[in-house]
Amino acid sequence: MGVAKLTDQNTVVPESKYARVERERRYLLRDLPDGITRADPHLQITDNYMTGTRLRLRKVREPRTNKWTAKLTQKFAADQNDLSRTIITNIYLNALEAETFTSLFNSNEIRKNRYHFEFEGRRFSADMFLGDLFGLVLAEVSFDTDEELDNFPTPPFALADVTSAPLFSGGRLCELTFSDVRAEIARLGLLR
Repeated sequence: MGVAKLTDQNTVVPESKYARVERERRYLLRDLPDGITRADPHLQITDNYMTGTRLRLRKVREPRTNKWTAKLTQKFAADQNDLSRTIITNIYLNALEAETFTSLFNSNEIRKNRYHFEFEGRRFSADMFLGDLFGLVLAEVSFDTDEELDNFPTPPFALADVTSAPLFSGGRLCELTFSDVRAEIARLGLLR
C-alpha cells in the first residue's frame, strides 16, 4: 500500500483514514503584523523534531489558562516540489506519553509564540520564533480546497511567499540559527 497519491487535479489524497491533506501558504514577515503586539494573547509552542524521522512532538501551552496539549505528528509532502500540500497525521498524548517520547528520541527543538489574526476574512497564524531562531517571523494560512490555495495572493504584510522553500519547514529550521536563515534568504534572493 502506498503512502499517498495525486489525483488528476494534483490533490494529494492520503491512503489512510487517519491522515488528512493540509493545504497552507507560508510567508516571511519582518515583524508581527500591524495591530499585533508580543503581549497579545498567544500560544507557546515547543516542537521537537525527531532526528532522522518525519515525526514531531508538539507541546502547546495556553499562557492565560496554563492548559497544555501534546501531540505526535507525522507531516510530509507527497510531492517534494509542492510543499503547500502535505499529509498530516496527529496523535494526541497525555503528559506521560509525551515525556516517554521525549526521552526515547534525539530531537532538535524549536520554540515559538503563535498569534492568531484575521485578514480579509481568513484566519492566519503568525509565529514569532524564540531561542536560536529569534528574529524570524513567519505567517501561515490554511485552505479547504486546492482552488482557494492556488488563487490566494500574497498579502501586503508579507515580505515573501516561502511556501515552497524547504528552508522554512520546521524539520529544516530546527537545524539552523537566525543568522543561518538570514544568510540563506540572501543566497536564495528571496527579498528583492
